[in-house]
Amino acid sequence: MTAVPERESALGDAVDQHTPRLTIGEVLAVLRDDFPDVTISKIRYLESEDLVHPQRTPSGYRKFSRADVSRLRYVLAAQRDHYLPLKVIKEHLEALDRGEPVPGTGGPAAVPPPAPEGGTETPLTPEQFARAAGLEPEQLADCVQFGLLATDAEGRHPVADLAVARAAAGLARHGIEPRHLRVYRSGVEREAGLVEQLVAPVLRARSEEARTRATEKLRELAGLSAQLHTALLEARLRDLLRP
Repeated sequence: MTAVPERESALGDAVDQHTPRLTIGEVLAVLRDDFPDVTISKIRYLESEDLVHPQRTPSGYRKFSRADVSRLRYVLAAQRDHYLPLKVIKEHLEALDRGEPVPGTGGPAAVPPPAPEGGTETPLTPEQFARAAGLEPEQLADCVQFGLLATDAEGRHPVADLAVARAAAGLARHGIEPRHLRVYRSGVEREAGLVEQLVAPVLRARSEEARTRATEKLRELAGLSAQLHTALLEARLRDLLRP
C-alpha cells in the first residue's frame, strides 16, 4: 500500500517533524523527483480539499512541515499507484490521524519506497519485459498482436505496461489466452471514450488550475469505473455459483 505519513516517537523528532519550514516552492522541489507531474496548483488544490494543512505566516505565505510533505506523498502515491479518489484518500488520512488501521486493509499501511511515474523508467526489451511479467515470448507477442500491449519505435516495452502484462500472464495460467482478452480492450476503449467526453473540454483549458481539477476528476472517474467493473463482474460470478 501507499507510504504512510511519518510518525515519530521521540519528542524532539516529533517537534522537528511538525515544525513548518518549507515554502510551497521548496515542497514542489522535494516532491518533483518522485512525482514529476506535480505542480504548485496541484498542491494548492490538495490543500483546498482539506488533505494537507500548512501553516500561514502573518503575511499569508504557506509554510509546510515534514509531516505535511509526508501527507502529500501519501496522497500523490495513492492516486498514482491505486487510482483512489480524493474522498477515499481523505478517509485513509483521517484514520491514520486517529491511530486506526487504514479502511479496507485490516492494519496499518505498509511503507514501500516511492515508485517513479509510469513511463519515466527506461523501456525494456521484449526479453526483459517478458521475464518481468511472467510471460512466454510467444504470449508477449500475442499480447501485442491483439492490442493489449504496445511497443515503441525500437520494439521496447514501457515499464508502466507491466501491470497489464502480469494480469495477462495470470489469466494465461488459467487457460485464458491473449486472443481471448480483446473484449477487455474493447470495453476499456468505450469506457475511456465516455470519460474523455466529460473531461476533454476542461483539459484543453489554458488555466493550470482548471487542468488540475480536470486531472483530479479524471482520476476519480477512472477509479469509479474500475470499481463498477469489479462489482459487476463479482455479481455475475456470484450468480454462477447459485444452485
